[in-house]
Amino acid sequence: MSTEITYEQLNVLNASYAKCIDEDRLESWPEFFLDDCLYKITTAENVQQGMAAGLVYADSKRMLQDRVTALREANIYERHWYRHIVSMPTIIGRAPGGLWVESPFLLARITRGGKTDLFATGKYVDRIATDAGGNLKFAERIVVCDSGSIDTLLAIPI
Repeated sequence: MSTEITYEQLNVLNASYAKCIDEDRLESWPEFFLDDCLYKITTAENVQQGMAAGLVYADSKRMLQDRVTALREANIYERHWYRHIVSMPTIIGRAPGGLWVESPFLLARITRGGKTDLFATGKYVDRIATDAGGNLKFAERIVVCDSGSIDTLLAIPI
């Protein structure tokens, strides 16, 4: 990698990612990822037991785009919004062309009636890389939820 990734860049990436989802700009969400990427939502228990399966699994930007299309055109779910609070990232290792980073998060869900619930807590485990233009992207984003009790209303990306 030609330049070092800074904590400021990691914070901006996480903040921009959360803002995109929180403002319902889901069509822009896949742009945070490399073309060949991995996005998975799983639980801490699954990670501890070495289980590869996730509640949501996509292994390319095309699959992420398809997920957004399905949310907009095919899926039927109660309208709701998220509000992310993402903590400071911690660099946990080096990866070819990038870094491994963990960032704790809290996620509130706001339903159409205005009720706000704590929807999920956990951490993002990311492999961050740069694209051909030098922009930070997620090569992998594994969303590790603390609880195995996930609401069936898991429609919007976390």
